[in-house]
Order: sequence, then C-alpha cells, then structure tokens
Amino acid sequence: MTYNGWVIYNGYLRSNKFFDYANMIHEAATYYGHESKLFKNNELISFLEKLSIQSMDTDVTLPDYVVFTDKDVYLAKQLELLGVPVYNSSQAIEISDDKIKTYQILGSKNIPIPKTIFAPKTYGNDIDHKFVETVKHIFPFPFIVKEAFGSFGEQVYLVKNERDLTECLHKVNGKPFMFQQFISTSFGKDIRLQVVGDEVVAAMKRTSEGDFRANVTSGAKMEPYEPNETEKQLAIEATRAIGAHFAGVDLLFGEHSPIVCEINSNAHIRNLLDCTGINVAFDLIKFIENDLRS
Repeated sequence: MTYNGWVIYNGYLRSNKFFDYANMIHEAATYYGHESKLFKNNELISFLEKLSIQSMDTDVTLPDYVVFTDKDVYLAKQLELLGVPVYNSSQAIEISDDKIKTYQILGSKNIPIPKTIFAPKTYGNDIDHKFVETVKHIFPFPFIVKEAFGSFGEQVYLVKNERDLTECLHKVNGKPFMFQQFISTSFGKDIRLQVVGDEVVAAMKRTSEGDFRANVTSGAKMEPYEPNETEKQLAIEATRAIGAHFAGVDLLFGEHSPIVCEINSNAHIRNLLDCTGINVAFDLIKFIENDLRS
C-alpha cells in the first residue's frame, strides 16, 4: 500500500532548523515510497462551520496521516476531527508544550521529576511576598525558575540569591511559571533519549562547561550515549504518560537515579543524527506504517 502523508511545520518561524526537521521526515517518508507533501501551517485554511481544510494554492485530498512538527494545536485538532491520524496528537503536543501540565501528568503517575511548585495566576500583578517567602523556605538558594512555555533552555533561570530572584520575577511577571528544585548533580549535563513507540532508538549526552543548562543551541557539546535499562524505561514511561507516540526525553542525573527534566513531543533530530549517525526520521515513518496497519 502507498500511503499519502503530510508533514506540517510552522510558516512563521524563520530559523531553518524547523524546516530541516520537517524535511528530514518528508525525505524518510519518500524513501519508504509514501506520497509525502510538506505544508506550512499558514498554507492550510481551516473552516469551522462545516469542518473542512483547504490548501491556499492547490486542491487537496485529506491524507492517510499527518506528522505534525509544529505546536499549532488548533490545526492538529482540526485534522483529528476530520478523521486524520496525527502524529503526535494535538493533546500530546499541548501537554508537552506546557511544562506545568507535563509535570502534573508525570507527578500523577509517580514518575520522578524535580520537586516543583507552580506559581499562582496573577493577571499581571506582582506575586505576593508571602507566597515567595514560603517557596524560599522549601527551596533554599540556588533554585530554578522556569516558564511554562519555552524552548532551547531560553526560559529557564538559575536563581542564586535575592537579586536574581527579584530580576527573575520581573521577567516572568504575567506568565505561567514554576519554582523548581535545582539538581546540582546534573549541573551542565543531561541526556536526551529519543523514544519511538516503546523503544529508545537513539541517545546522546550533552555537556556544558559554563552553563547550568546543557542545550546544544546554547553551546553544549554532545556525545553518543548508551542508556541503561532504568533510563530507557523512564523515558518510555514518560513518553507514554503524555500520550505521545514519539518524543525526545531529557533526563537529569539525580543523586541516586535519573529524573525527568522535560519531554519534547517535537524534538528536533538533526543533532542526534550528527552525534550518533542515527536518522530517527526513518524510525518515525516505520512506526507510523505499523500503527496504520494495526
């Protein structure tokens, strides 16, 4: 059977890395004989009064599946309501994109995460002094302040003292955010495990010499990593917990055992290919084929 698939990415994000991720999947689908099309999210028009989708430039027939490499969950949901299998689902993308929702799900399933307290909704008002003082009693300096929405480590702050805290609270004012335990045993290092289905298909260790974060975008170095069974199982359980078919799971080195840091439902896979020689796009397409047949 020849499958007709779409790969959707965001048309407003100018960095080439977003197109590159989508194109890697598109090329893998083409390699396996699929009729694959790349679409920007702004090339598709969604009608709500009678659910339908049209392309701005060409007539389209709904595909057998969509690989959704964006966070435009309204478009992903529109496709699902029209009966199209979407990988990952709109719900999994929405949970993964919101770190507070992610931690709530993981905590409810007793999956190890750093001790975390989410801040109350303030509608742009300053968070009250008593709440902050209570947090400081629970988390002595240093601790982490992390925005609920963000990518590439850019919205994560290490708070070392009162001055840092004041500056940080000013930055995040009006945004959903959380206070989080700082895992000192993982300073400047973590591991990324790429899960597809019920399998870890690739992994790498990331290390930064001068930053508490280990994001490659921020200059961290990467090396191939062979995870142990505990790390593999934790990554698989975390992916399954948010309802994702595939994900890049970041684990921290806890004092005694690994801890889930984040789950990325649309983890870019170019760095993994450069580091390990494994093109995860092929694993994604084979998983989708098997899932569609089941």
